[in-house]
Amino acid sequence: MDTSEMVRIGPMARPKSTLARRELLAGLGAAALTPIWPVSGAAQARPPLTLQATPETLALRPAGTAAPVWSMQGPDLTFKRGETAEIAFANELPVPVVLNWRGMDGIPAQAPLTARAAVASGGKATLQLPLRHAGTFLCDFGLLGDRQAQPTRARPLIVRETEPIAVDRDEVLLIEDWQARPDGIAIAPGIDPKDTVPLHTINGRTSLELSGRTNERIRLRIISGCQRSVMAIKLEGLDVRVMAIDSQPSEPFQARNGALVLAPGGRVDAFIDLTAPAGSINAILLHDGKEARTIGKLVVSSEPPVRAAPLPPAPALPSNGLPERLDLKGATRIDVVLGGPSGDWMTPANFAVSAPPAFRARKGRTVVLALTNRAAVTSVFHLHGHHFRLLDRLDDGWKPFWLDTLAIEPGQTQRIAFAAEHAGRWLIESVATDWAAPRLVRWYAVE
Repeated sequence: MDTSEMVRIGPMARPKSTLARRELLAGLGAAALTPIWPVSGAAQARPPLTLQATPETLALRPAGTAAPVWSMQGPDLTFKRGETAEIAFANELPVPVVLNWRGMDGIPAQAPLTARAAVASGGKATLQLPLRHAGTFLCDFGLLGDRQAQPTRARPLIVRETEPIAVDRDEVLLIEDWQARPDGIAIAPGIDPKDTVPLHTINGRTSLELSGRTNERIRLRIISGCQRSVMAIKLEGLDVRVMAIDSQPSEPFQARNGALVLAPGGRVDAFIDLTAPAGSINAILLHDGKEARTIGKLVVSSEPPVRAAPLPPAPALPSNGLPERLDLKGATRIDVVLGGPSGDWMTPANFAVSAPPAFRARKGRTVVLALTNRAAVTSVFHLHGHHFRLLDRLDDGWKPFWLDTLAIEPGQTQRIAFAAEHAGRWLIESVATDWAAPRLVRWYAVE
């Protein structure tokens, strides 16, 4: 797979919208379609959902021995914007667990480590998440996962829009990475991967087959549940229209060559239209920086077409209300070093809010972070509590999407900006794309 011809989410390339103005206006007519997920009026209360952190086994190779892992068991986490997710959580693992809701902005009471302590082994907790934004989110309990007895699995959380969305079907693709020994046992991150091989699963399987009908539009929620790998996902032979990144709507654009790059924890919502004839097969390829492999396929079924012709290009997804403009001239500017020798970063297990913050910001101010990676490999930065814009090189503009996670190549400096809207104490995370590297954290305050 030629990775030079793919859209990269982050510093690697700037996405370009391929829609002409008249095409975008024509696409507005598609919003009148009835979505596959019916839209109701006011959000309805529902009983708490129960999640348990428990041991399970997962086959990491076709017909291979299932490996023990730690995961969350429970119903699908699917809601509508405006609801409050009430979750009863039970930790049935022999270690403490802290839940990390990736993409959830502005819920200071649920901020991991700074406000919400880890749930002890055998302990229980009730969480309330006000779902102000629609999007694709991720529940991850790997913050304390380094060097533990088993690797952990993530779990998607889907918040649907209250407006009609012009799609026929909605599919989640959760991709996770593993390091497995010859006996099939997977090791947790933070451990030297010597004598292991890298493996990936998609929706908990070694391979996945999806089927669709000609002229059907499918929304793919592609999630990286990877611990350390930056990966490229290529939908071979398909036009992939990116609609949202890291839980926030973006300016729609075509993924070049049908490919996307996701950092660990990253999410992309993409629309694809199946225009090929019945019997066509489109491979789903994964590239981990070393080689490409097929992890699934999308087959066009022999059933009659969904409609006589493909739908017009879809308009942008409804805004979640993030600010349209950021005041860069009056911004608070902070330098943050990743991957270098520094006593400021600590492992999550040793985190203490009594440690000096990385920075403090006044509520309502724009914050610009200059992120410099001094590690010998790519480092991944994750901001809790807020989404950010990736700035252009001269700080004269930003990319047309929001992010909460960014991969930064060795020796590079990337500048990001966010509006400090949510008072509270929030984590920042840094981890090198090396399986043995520790996950590190600091914290910042909005006051």
